Amino acid sequence: MSKVVVVMYVSLDGVVEKPAWTGPFWNDEHAKYQHGQLLASRALLMGRVTYEEMASSWPTRDESDAFTARMNSIPKYVATRTLDKAEWNAVLIEDDVAEKVAKLRSEPGQDLLVYGSVTLVDHLIAHDLVDELKLFLHPVVVGSGRRLFSDGAVGQTWTLAGMAALSSGAIVLDYRPVRSS
Repeated sequence: MSKVVVVMYVSLDGVVEKPAWTGPFWNDEHAKYQHGQLLASRALLMGRVTYEEMASSWPTRDESDAFTARMNSIPKYVATRTLDKAEWNAVLIEDDVAEKVAKLRSEPGQDLLVYGSVTLVDHLIAHDLVDELKLFLHPVVVGSGRRLFSDGAVGQTWTLAGMAALSSGAIVLDYRPVRSS
């Protein structure tokens, strides 16, 4: 069975939207952490907005960089209600997203990685399909923007499974859902 692992950038005030504010905190240590996460994954799960943003830039990057080569070659599954076709090694999930992700999760292999995609993440959490939530907490107050858990989100308890302080001041918090046996 695979795990669904969410990697999300979060500001001190809980904003996850348009993470350009993370730029000052990006360094080699951060890049190494992200590279390891991508290598531990067999596919990316993405929402439409994240897919469109990433697909507009990654395919044109220099693939002599190992991270870029992996990002471009890894299979991608895109949850969407509006796209008609996908490129960049992607397959559209247009119908029951929870059912499709549960099926992908039941298959053996490496992780299914979610970058950003807050609407998709909310949906996956509501269906108890997230196995790890890795929050990169950045020491910045953004002031406004979309938060990870929307109003009316399903109540759930998470346990801290690990933590790493990065030299940039960001902290990686690794949470796992508490599930009844």
